[in-house]
Amino acid sequence: MQVTRTDIPDVLILEPKLFGDARGFFLESYNQRSFQEATGLSVPFVQDNHSRSRKGVLRGLHYQVQQPQGKLVRVVRGAVFDVAVDIRVGSPTFGRWVGVELSEDNHRQLWIPPGLAHGFVVLTEVADFLYKTTDYYAPAHERCLMWNDPEVGIAWPDLGEPPLLSAKDQQGHALRDLLAT
Repeated sequence: MQVTRTDIPDVLILEPKLFGDARGFFLESYNQRSFQEATGLSVPFVQDNHSRSRKGVLRGLHYQVQQPQGKLVRVVRGAVFDVAVDIRVGSPTFGRWVGVELSEDNHRQLWIPPGLAHGFVVLTEVADFLYKTTDYYAPAHERCLMWNDPEVGIAWPDLGEPPLLSAKDQQGHALRDLLAT
């Protein structure tokens, strides 16, 4: 497994070893020992999630104020632009974001540590998005950072029309609101 640090050093791009031939391919999507050796992290994953979304759907930027979740994410169908925003007050990279294309073709995974906001937008007609989490979903503690907060300045890909957002995601809060609470 190849590991690449991003501009937020705790956010890691993981590229598993791919074994392919004319019949198809094989890869280990997760191996605890390999993950720990490659990243130096020992994290407990307690929940696996799978979402399917159509082109233009933007999910996020989600985080939990209690029971923060670390996430290991990947795409098994289609492609997304995946984003992590550092919302850890006091962090040297507070307010910064990283974005990575994850797709069924590049097989990349992204490790997003607890304490970051996370979201993605679908680039293809449909995308199946899988993620492992280090804590359970806690709806009472879930919050949403505004996807288009000008202070964060995420350079989302141009899809030719506004993204499709859930009602919850339309109510996202600005980064400056985090500092006020």
